[in-house]
Amino acid sequence: MNKKNIVLFDMDGTLTEARGKFETELMLDLRQLSQYADIGILTGSDFGYVNEQMEKLIKFSELRFVTHLLPCNGTKYYAPPNSSSEEYRLVHSNDMAKELSDVCLREIFKITTQCQHDVCYQSIPLTGHFINYRGSMINWCPIGRNAHSDQRKAFIEYDKEHNLRKRLLSKLQIKIDRFCPGKVAVKLGGDTSFDIYPQGWDKTYALRHFKKQTAWFVGDRCDPSGNDFEIYKQLVELNRAFKTTDPLYTGAIIREELIPRLKHS
Repeated sequence: MNKKNIVLFDMDGTLTEARGKFETELMLDLRQLSQYADIGILTGSDFGYVNEQMEKLIKFSELRFVTHLLPCNGTKYYAPPNSSSEEYRLVHSNDMAKELSDVCLREIFKITTQCQHDVCYQSIPLTGHFINYRGSMINWCPIGRNAHSDQRKAFIEYDKEHNLRKRLLSKLQIKIDRFCPGKVAVKLGGDTSFDIYPQGWDKTYALRHFKKQTAWFVGDRCDPSGNDFEIYKQLVELNRAFKTTDPLYTGAIIREELIPRLKHS
């Protein structure tokens, strides 16, 4: 039976280091939290990345039975298994091709491809797998999702120095709005990429799956350009959202903020 509360966690930068695997340091905190609330992993990444990064939690821990998986901002929803013999069940999936016109979708691909061509002239690492179509969103990673940790670090430093992604975000949004006015959102995804999806398909989308529960949120990308902004803004006004900086700080939020409050909710 679902508990009265559910705590939704962003993944990269919140439960894990960026593109890193979940480590057991947070396991005890999450076990204690699970006495008072269900757990949700709400991320812009697709199911494959969640499965890879959160393996210790969702495959080998008893917490898998109270942990809901919400890839692609919750436009995909995998319900937890009911027994050890079951797997996660896909119970909801949306498709941006049904939400946007074919012309709009094709223009998004053309624009991101053109932007990738332009960014190749920057002094950044280039690997592969630059554009990832996830059905309900498009993820564009200028250095490529095949980048290893040193390449990611080099890009992050370059981005901080030259403000590359903020400039590209503005350029992308302006160009897409010419063909799909008011219909498409562009957000920074993690440290190296962009998430592109229909307006309203931000992380507040996930809340529609938990209408009978009180939702809380913890994430790290809570500024207006980040992909945690909308759900953070909505829930922080209800005093149910927290901004973190890394998994260590997330643990402190669980111990010092969430558990004491959920005990008395």
